[in-house]
Amino acid sequence: MATTPLGPVEFVAIAFPTGRVPDGVKVAIADLLGSDVVTLLDLTVIRKGPGGEIDVVEVEDLGDELDITETQLGTSGLAGQEDIDDVAGHLAPGTSALVLVVEHTWARQFVGAVRDAGAAVIAQERIPADVVNEIVQLADVG
Repeated sequence: MATTPLGPVEFVAIAFPTGRVPDGVKVAIADLLGSDVVTLLDLTVIRKGPGGEIDVVEVEDLGDELDITETQLGTSGLAGQEDIDDVAGHLAPGTSALVLVVEHTWARQFVGAVRDAGAAVIAQERIPADVVNEIVQLADVG
């Protein structure tokens, strides 16, 4: 069965109410790096200071804030300046965001098989976890 060089890629921006990435999220990212389900392709931290100044920290400059090095990533620089500016524009002063670009590694073989079969994806939608969990909770109650 054929595989493709990359599976589908997703851009995710997560806003935090403080200027630092919480410890639990750091642990989850470390676990993500050890998984075969996704590959972390790019990571950037954006901080908006109390006066509105923006500080963009690329993965190679994170130091001990996140124990991740550029060599652990599949690549870097996939989150472009326009993406970073857009995320920064949504931050309130004194907050931060983590921008991740992840490849859905699990889908490589599947995408190759779909392509080789002459098939095409005709619909795709990502449903946020909060929405799915709320629907499941409502279904369990009724």
